[in-house]
Amino acid sequence: MDITSSELQQIITDSGESILDLSYDKPVMLVFLRHFGCIFCREAMKDIAGKRQQIEADGNAIVLVHMESNELAEDYFKKFMLEGVRHVHDPDCALYARFGLTKGSFGQLFGLRTMMRGFSTGISMKQLGGAPFGDAFQMPGIFVFHHGTLAATFIHEQVSDRPDYVKIFEHCRINDG
Repeated sequence: MDITSSELQQIITDSGESILDLSYDKPVMLVFLRHFGCIFCREAMKDIAGKRQQIEADGNAIVLVHMESNELAEDYFKKFMLEGVRHVHDPDCALYARFGLTKGSFGQLFGLRTMMRGFSTGISMKQLGGAPFGDAFQMPGIFVFHHGTLAATFIHEQVSDRPDYVKIFEHCRINDG
């Protein structure tokens, strides 16, 4: 996957900023979410909210990519304590595809490990999923850009993978000097 600067310039957040411009200000973690009915998407939002203060205090930005309407997304972000986070609306999953994020296979979406983690996550979060919004087969992923350059990636092998959002930045070796 080779994303060009001009492509990053065309990805505009809800606040009107391009990913390219943001990446020159600070490292940007572009998080491609699954649909909001997915327990792992909800877990990801909860995890990001729990680490948001640390991520932002370390001089990084979070941008969430979602398939839902901006209004619905903002309702969910508020519910998961992510109010005010920048986000990008991608209803046709064109950005997901451009970033190499595929549709999940049966095993990635419904394999034993995913089902077991989904059940335990649902119990711990007191919710066992919900109706899918957007594309229920879309796989998630994370990309960090700095100065217009891809600095780190996390591509989910299973929808149940649980990345450490802080450690993703630690692997970037970002140097402003």
